[in-house]
Amino acid sequence: MRVYLPLTLPGLAAAHQEGEVGPAPLTAYAVTPGLRAWSGSDDLEELEYAALGRAARASLRLLAADQDAARRRVVLAADVADRDVRPDGQDGQDGQDGGEGGSGGERGEGDERLGEVRLARPLPLSRVAAVHVDAEDAAEAVQAAARALAGPGGAEGKDAAGTLAEAEDHELLWYATQELENLL
Repeated sequence: MRVYLPLTLPGLAAAHQEGEVGPAPLTAYAVTPGLRAWSGSDDLEELEYAALGRAARASLRLLAADQDAARRRVVLAADVADRDVRPDGQDGQDGQDGGEGGSGGERGEGDERLGEVRLARPLPLSRVAAVHVDAEDAAEAVQAAARALAGPGGAEGKDAAGTLAEAEDHELLWYATQELENLL
């Protein structure tokens, strides 16, 4: 199963040094039944892009909690065994409870836990297929979004939606795992 693991640059550096991301359990994002229902699409590429976007938003939350980290979102795309992944929702539908907020909302809205899964084991870097990182020119927008998430109300706070959208307008750049050292 392809999963998307949110990190920060310091988290990426620690993983590089240790050879793995840990300790478990780890929060990641994947194409889950709830994400499929929310998206209304069967296109795997589109669904994986949505899971990547959810992980990028989670990386923003990590940046909001770590004021010393460089203001760049980081997401690892990794392939893991299905047995090492479990849905994070109470009913196995990644946070969906059958109520509103499914496919009726706009992209980016809805349950923050949509697509969220837990990895039962540390993630060896050998399982990472690609690294996605913001370009340096996204730092200002990412900083503003992290500040909005850290403020009163978090993602629901006043003016947060526009600030988050500005950061999310910056596409994450794709890097091969061989380029990891150049990012640190």
